[in-house]
Amino acid sequence: MLTNLGNQLHIAVIGASGGLGQAVCELLEQQSEVDKVHRFARSPEHANAPCHHLDLCDESSIADAAQSLPGRSLHAVVVCTGLLHSAAIQPEKRLAQINGDKLATLFAVNASGPLLVAKHFIPLLDKSHPSVFMALSARVSSISDNRLGGWYGYRMSKAALNMGLKNLALEMRLAMPKLCVMGYHPGTVDTPLSAPFSGKAYKRFEPQQAAGYLVEQLNRANPEQSGGLFDWQGEVIEP
Repeated sequence: MLTNLGNQLHIAVIGASGGLGQAVCELLEQQSEVDKVHRFARSPEHANAPCHHLDLCDESSIADAAQSLPGRSLHAVVVCTGLLHSAAIQPEKRLAQINGDKLATLFAVNASGPLLVAKHFIPLLDKSHPSVFMALSARVSSISDNRLGGWYGYRMSKAALNMGLKNLALEMRLAMPKLCVMGYHPGTVDTPLSAPFSGKAYKRFEPQQAAGYLVEQLNRANPEQSGGLFDWQGEVIEP
């Protein structure tokens, strides 16, 4: 399934304790082209396999995680993380519900965190080999497609991520011409992140099915797509 990336692949998955992240790791480990999946998570104890610790809100932990792979070339980095809600955070429906501290947390996890992962993990990618840096974004990050409003922090932070990935793609064009930097919308996956907001109006995917679509997109990725945002069908989501 990953023939376009080559073989004996080493792939890092960030967010490997989540529903989608675990399913992605398990599917990647089944591929004959993959030699090793390196799992990272904020809560390794919740994963179904050994993970290294990595907290998107703590750059030192990201640097330590990258340094745990000394001298090892990676071929792909997949950031399977996102924060929509928590015990303290709920998507805002109105301007009056916006809170500065909660916005800062959403930006730290959804925008700054993946870019800090890129800062420390992209130097580990094999420059002589096709490679991919993929981070989960969302269709609701599209400004041109926003017809409902609401979800201020989530929409804004994922839109900021898209801009960061575009900047990164432009910076890497000459330094790493075989690298594809991309945002990816996996659809609505049946996980705790989407459970409170995935009613009958949304098509939902089981994590294993969503993982299959993600790995297909990972295989299709090429440098001409770098900087773009794509959905689970491989279609471009316009900014």
